[in-house]
Amino acid sequence: MIRKPAVAGTFYSGNKEALKGQIEECFLHSLGPGKIPNLSSKREGKILGLVSPHAGYVYSGPVAAWGFYEVIQDEIPDTVVILGPNHRGFGAPIAVASEGEWETPLGKVLIDSSLAKQLLEIAPAIVEEDNEAHKREHSLEIQIPFLQYGYGESFKILPLCVSDQSQESSRKLGEALSQIIKEKNALIIASTDLTHYQPQQTAKKEDRTIIEAILSLDYRNLGKLTSKYYFSMCGPGPVMSMLVATSHAGAEKVRLLKYATSGDITGDYSAVVGYACLVVE
Repeated sequence: MIRKPAVAGTFYSGNKEALKGQIEECFLHSLGPGKIPNLSSKREGKILGLVSPHAGYVYSGPVAAWGFYEVIQDEIPDTVVILGPNHRGFGAPIAVASEGEWETPLGKVLIDSSLAKQLLEIAPAIVEEDNEAHKREHSLEIQIPFLQYGYGESFKILPLCVSDQSQESSRKLGEALSQIIKEKNALIIASTDLTHYQPQQTAKKEDRTIIEAILSLDYRNLGKLTSKYYFSMCGPGPVMSMLVATSHAGAEKVRLLKYATSGDITGDYSAVVGYACLVVE
């Protein structure tokens, strides 16, 4: 079973060589880290989790590049767990793709079927095997070309598309993930954009509050914010699950690598989307 790319040619280039160049432009962009990463020589590093945006590369790619620069330089994970919000509403509330390969213009990457099976056995009440949720969703797919650029075919993925983003379900998913990645060389990516379509100053104020909650390393702080106030952040659930799982794995701190908005790219600050990249170590 091969999951074909849903947003190649729109969110990022559909041509292999052009896509490589586009990713390098993200690394070298004035809002990016400013340099191309060198692949680490070690399998395991200090980075356990990553918060990464998922807009088109022209908008959020330079911000996302900060996180991928750090992890590519730091480690070579065997499996990358990718958690993303379900924008289209299709499929199960928490849907795992458990078999086959995902394809992008840079090649194919295998799903870690063994970990998927373990997750389904540990958390049958909340996680379902479901490919329908993944077919047109971009939030997970957008992360994969960056990983392929750095790691080629040396890693597998565990993709989870999430529409149930309640604090309780996020906690349960994070705890289940922590169990299956014990003793595993795994990286967890939580894919999310922050404030959507607000004036620049409003977005920056709201996003500062969200980022401070993530920096606390306590998923409950983000859960309280999103339950008490209306924030248009699209992936609080994936971030909460990642924080829970990495906390169980020994996380000690979160670092903000970069924050910017779509307005910083386009020059239009009237209605922006916020992007942040953070690493959990």
